[in-house]
This record gives sequence, C-alpha cells and structure tokens, in this order.
Amino acid sequence: MRTAIVVFPGSNRERDMALACQRAFNTDPIFVWHADTDLPEVDLVTLPGGFSYGDYLRPGAIAARAPIMDAIRAHARKGRPVLGVCNGFQILIESGLLAGALLRNSALKFVCRETTLICGTSNSPFTREMQAGTSKITVPVAHHDGGYFVTPDQKKMLEDRDLVAFRYEPGDNPNGSTGDIAGVLSADRNVLGLMPHPENAVDPLTGGDDGLIIFKSLLAAA
Repeated sequence: MRTAIVVFPGSNRERDMALACQRAFNTDPIFVWHADTDLPEVDLVTLPGGFSYGDYLRPGAIAARAPIMDAIRAHARKGRPVLGVCNGFQILIESGLLAGALLRNSALKFVCRETTLICGTSNSPFTREMQAGTSKITVPVAHHDGGYFVTPDQKKMLEDRDLVAFRYEPGDNPNGSTGDIAGVLSADRNVLGLMPHPENAVDPLTGGDDGLIIFKSLLAAA
C-alpha cells in the first residue's frame, strides 16, 4: 500500500508513522513537505502528530492552511483514505475535513499515558478488521489539547450516521472528550482523525502492537 506522510514544521511523529506503515504494508512511505502543492500517486495520506507551527493560534490552525492541504482535500474527495493522528487530527478539523473542535484537556495539563479504546464501528477502511462495541486496543496518548467537543446535535449526527470510530473505555477518558469520543470519521468514511497514537503501538518490545490493526485494516480494505 503506497503511503504519503505529510511533514509540517513541528511534526515529531513522522518517523513513528513511517515505521508503522513499513511493518503493516511492507513498503517505504514517501515524506511530503507541507509547502508542496501536489501529492505523489499514493493510496493513503497520513498526517502525523507533533506541534505544527508550535501550536500558535490554535493547534493545527496554521498547518490547515498549508499549500499541501488542497491536494489532501482532493485526495479525500476521490474516496481515498486520509489518517490524521493527534496534531494530524487537529489539522483535519481545522481544515474542515472532520466535524467538531479540539479543546484543552479538561485537567488543563499535558497527558501522556496508555489508554484503552473501544471500536465504535467496523464500517470503515480503518476498522474493518475489528468488531464494533467489543474490539479493544491499548495505545498511548500524548497531548495537551485533545478534548474532542461537539454540540448535542453534532454528537447525535455522528452517532446516527455511525461515524464514531473509537471511544475511550468508560472511566479512561484522558481529556474530557464529549461522549468519550477518541476518533471520528468523515461523512464518506474515508477520513479518520483520532487523538491516541496507534503508530506508537506497533512493537511488543515497546509496550504492545495493538495499533497495527488499524493499518492492517487499511491494507485489507485496499
């Protein structure tokens, strides 16, 4: 599976994302600079974690206006998958590719620890190898502004359309996200944003490989 990893000033998880893609797809991803205006011919585009532009204004706000984002929107309109993790999730929201907003953690502190996620739907290329409501994965979180917020009407829309990809296990919500939501899908189900880091859970020697199932689901879907 051909993958592009978009790098912004302040990204710091692009090498982790590359390792996950290499292990899952057995191919080397292509790094794409934020100032480029075109994407290579790839199946998957990923936006890694970090602190693009130092999180000035709002996390992801400046990066969402980078030249490469028009090409990413075009990629998504073709129905091809886009994955944004942590800061990548923030960028996808700021760019209008996903609904909602990401607020400061409810504890007003940076949180860095493992958390357990429950699959919310198996009806997506990112979760097709999982069972909705029963499949769980343990992956780390590392963020300061990860509280996913939607209005009651938006929350109902996401749930009615089966667009909640992942929820934090009850009692394990690290940031105060509405409805324990950890990851959401676009209306066309081909864009996923989530705060936890599946790319940092791909090796048993470093704590576990639960995160690989998201990448393996993408491969199976392709």
